[in-house]
Amino acid sequence: MANSATGTYTAKLTDGPLQGKTVTTEFLESGDPRPRLEIPADGNKRYLYLRGSGLEFDSTESPERPTAVDYRYVEALFG
Repeated sequence: MANSATGTYTAKLTDGPLQGKTVTTEFLESGDPRPRLEIPADGNKRYLYLRGSGLEFDSTESPERPTAVDYRYVEALFG
C-alpha cells in the first residue's frame, strides 16, 4: 500500500457496520490523516468514524506519512 501522487492513504474501518472494509481518502492540507470520516450509506444515512491509534508505514516515497490508518465507529448520522 503506497501513497499515490495525490496524497491518499487507506482508511481501515476496524469495527461497526463497515468492519473490515477499507476506503481511500486524502490527507488534510497539513499532511495529517483526517481525524474523522463520514461515509455515506443508504438514503440519507452516514456512518461516522474517528481516527484510531493504528498507523501503518510502507512507503519509500514518503516514509513520514502513513499508508494506512485505523478508524473506529462512533455513530450513524441521519439527515
